Amino acid sequence: MNEFEDIKALEEEAKKLIESAKESSELDAIDTKFLGRKGELTLQLRKIGSLEPEKRKDFGAAVNAAKNMLAGQLADFKRRFAEKEKELRLKKETLDVTVPGRFYVPGTPHVLMETFDDIKKIFIGLGYEIFDSPEVEEYKYNFAALNYPEEHPAIDEQMSFYIDKEHLLRTHTTAYQHRVMLGRKPPMKVCTTGKCYRVDAVDATHGHTFHQVDCFAIDKGITFSDLKGTLLHFAKSMLGQHVETRFRPDFFPFVEPGAEVAVTCTICGGKGCNVCKGSGWLELGGAGMIHPNILRGAGIDPEVYSGFAFGFGIERIHMLLHNVNDLRMFMDNDLRFLRQR
Repeated sequence: MNEFEDIKALEEEAKKLIESAKESSELDAIDTKFLGRKGELTLQLRKIGSLEPEKRKDFGAAVNAAKNMLAGQLADFKRRFAEKEKELRLKKETLDVTVPGRFYVPGTPHVLMETFDDIKKIFIGLGYEIFDSPEVEEYKYNFAALNYPEEHPAIDEQMSFYIDKEHLLRTHTTAYQHRVMLGRKPPMKVCTTGKCYRVDAVDATHGHTFHQVDCFAIDKGITFSDLKGTLLHFAKSMLGQHVETRFRPDFFPFVEPGAEVAVTCTICGGKGCNVCKGSGWLELGGAGMIHPNILRGAGIDPEVYSGFAFGFGIERIHMLLHNVNDLRMFMDNDLRFLRQR
């Protein structure tokens, strides 16, 4: 068999394979086998150098003609297969639009987020700026800058989660105060919300992880009456116009004077029940006038400026709003509870 007969034999073999192909992937394999860079017809061109000079031109032309013919035949068959495969794919992917759709339960924010948003809206409406602070806090911001004495029990490692000697998980959102005061000059009205951590036994009213809202305002001439008016507005806006506030003396290192703030029991409307232990009042949190030592430590003259601060538990506010009687429900991930609105 001479060189030209080899080309003819390869051409016939390729034709038979093309005509017997069932899908486009087989055509791709035939294309590679005969016309690829190392294909059998392509390799025939390497023989040109060993042929007699007068045969070289005719041999090269024969190889190229065979390649062009097979390339055209492959393209024609690939086009036919592509059309058929498209039709089959469209039939397979046809959707019956009359079939009822599947029901998917959409994800929703945690139940506390609604309370977070409502709290922020109230204070933004009063002109407060919302500030974010780190959960892993420095000792100086969490305690020292807030006028805590070294012997205060809250500083003890049994009450706080320490990362190292200088860092701990913040025990209250009040830790943001000194950060804000250092970089600004009065007047200022700032609010923050966030997660706090304390070593505490978990029960219906206590937890090791909880959330707080903390606000303060500093300006010339601010008095305790401004604090009472702000908290009364907040209580009525958040819990209802029927709610009243009560202030009783209390001690916190970062305020002087300090007060425990309570609101009318939303369960009984102030008449007395087992939730409020018959008093008609429910504790909301702590408040007071910012201690002069804190102002002075931030470079603010307490003889010129004064301010108030307060902090409340957000879970407690949500419990008052929705009659939740167990703090642990917020962390239990029970979908029956979390899906309620």
